Amino acid sequence: MVIKLRRVDVGVDEANELLTQAGNPSVNSMKILQGGWDNTNILLTLTDASKVVLKVWNANTTDEVKRVVARHCNLDEHGIPTAVPIEFLDGELVVEKDGMAWTLLPFVEGGMLGSDEKSLENLGETLARLHQIPATDCFPDDYRMGWSLFEEMFEIADYTGSWSDFLISLKRESEALRNQIPADLPQGILHGDLFPDNVIGDGSVAAILDLEEAFIGPCAFDLMMAFVGFGWNDEEPIHERWNALLEGYESVRPLSQEEKLALPELHRYATLSIAAWRYWKHVMTQPDEELKGRYLEMAHRLDQQIDFEKCSVE
Repeated sequence: MVIKLRRVDVGVDEANELLTQAGNPSVNSMKILQGGWDNTNILLTLTDASKVVLKVWNANTTDEVKRVVARHCNLDEHGIPTAVPIEFLDGELVVEKDGMAWTLLPFVEGGMLGSDEKSLENLGETLARLHQIPATDCFPDDYRMGWSLFEEMFEIADYTGSWSDFLISLKRESEALRNQIPADLPQGILHGDLFPDNVIGDGSVAAILDLEEAFIGPCAFDLMMAFVGFGWNDEEPIHERWNALLEGYESVRPLSQEEKLALPELHRYATLSIAAWRYWKHVMTQPDEELKGRYLEMAHRLDQQIDFEKCSVE
């Protein structure tokens, strides 16, 4: 049996080799896990009926993966639910094979966190606790899906002469937002990509996954990204979901007045970041006919101006 997913083929022998290095039983069955756009994730059911996740980080360098793993360890040390890789017999958390980083992760039971009020209140509480963790060197100051990505996209457009209506709009919007978002908002460790496929739970957060985009930035931005990921139903923002997120968050860390005033701009920045990443990924760098229109979901949301204080749509 061979599992095929994106750029990596993983066979039973390769899975067993990794399991042996961790002192685990051999594999009984393998199943591709859905979610995520870059790396290979396979659920391994072992001969003793236990389960682990084999992850091949085919989209990241080994050094980068080690920094991401350090972020997970940091969250775990501070009581934030996440998935820390299983330690190999040599004491390492990451193995390099065929030029790529491989890890074994504990399998966290449950599906993606729902958008019901109880779940979102708990997500808000968990985010507020995350934002109060002391910063460490494994978290960068740069947001990989934000300003620096926009600049990279503009450079590509200049070089290839491929300025589209979206890129022109992105340049105009991003320049305006950089002037509108205060530079002195309270900072903390942020996840940066809080969508349902990155949070496991049933009524509460069991694990926050995929910290590739994590960075040090304005705390309220992460709250807005959570609303972008969980707060909409198709093209409509659901105000009850926002209220649940905010209530949970402020039960741990109340927002300052400056943060509340900046919420509309932070929401636009979060929305724009997801639209830009999807355009960069599926249109500019890895063109995909099936996925090339995904950015439009976020681009269309920018047409709605939301009053977060009154929770109404204009």
